[in-house]
Amino acid sequence: MAEFGFNEHHQNEVINYMRFARSKRVLRLKTIDSCFEELKDSRLVEETFTVDEVREMLDGLQAVVRGEVETELINTAHTNVLLLRQLFSQAEKFYLRLQTDISELENRELLEQVAEFEKTDFKTADKKNQETSKLKLAPLNEGGVSELLNKEITRLQGENDKLKARLRTLESQAMGALDEKSKAERALKDLQKVQGEQQHAAHTQEINSLEGTVASLKEDYERSLSISAASHKDLQDNLISSKHELLRVQDQLSLAEKELEKKFQQTAAYRNMKEILTKKNEQIKDIRKRLQRYEPSE
Repeated sequence: MAEFGFNEHHQNEVINYMRFARSKRVLRLKTIDSCFEELKDSRLVEETFTVDEVREMLDGLQAVVRGEVETELINTAHTNVLLLRQLFSQAEKFYLRLQTDISELENRELLEQVAEFEKTDFKTADKKNQETSKLKLAPLNEGGVSELLNKEITRLQGENDKLKARLRTLESQAMGALDEKSKAERALKDLQKVQGEQQHAAHTQEINSLEGTVASLKEDYERSLSISAASHKDLQDNLISSKHELLRVQDQLSLAEKELEKKFQQTAAYRNMKEILTKKNEQIKDIRKRLQRYEPSE
């Protein structure tokens, strides 16, 4: 059986199966021979037979022989299924998946090799096997497959633990980045609040000063009105002019406020704070992408 690549143990298993198949074949052939002998003894008792009688005897013999052959073929197929069941059960025990090539069952070259083995080596193997007891199919060597499976399981568990540790590290970094972002946003809001309060105080002071000026002008106008009616027109003009001046100053204050806010946005503190927030946002985006990469898919 060297052509088939079997070791000694598997070669003995093949020999045992071929011996079983041969015994079943011999038994079935004897049954067919008995059918012919029964026909000879029971029907061929006369010197001559008509055509119909011969046809009847042959049809009956055909039905009997056909039934015997069909029974043997069915039994052989079922026996092969039980043999495959034993092999597959042992393979599944170690999580293996065996495959068969049905086309190889009609390979004439291999069939001729099996027939040659049955004629020559099979007789020698019969003598050896008669001296040893029959053994059942032994399970595969657990020291090989199971050890490899255990190593692979251990390796996968180690990689899984590393990935979990990496995921925890990334989550910790993400939480730290979020905390830093929150702190930076609060600092920026506080800075804007302080700057706004300072601007509001300056504007209030200027408005109070202008209101004092208007009040002083109004008092001067009233005194001038009581002193001389002739200067009434001049004082009224001054009052109108002062109001115009007040509106102009208020416009200037509004422009100054906008200019002050623009200058504040151009300050180094504002730019640094904005740059920090931009970097933190980029870090958070990167960490989220990395978390999605390591996150297990459902």
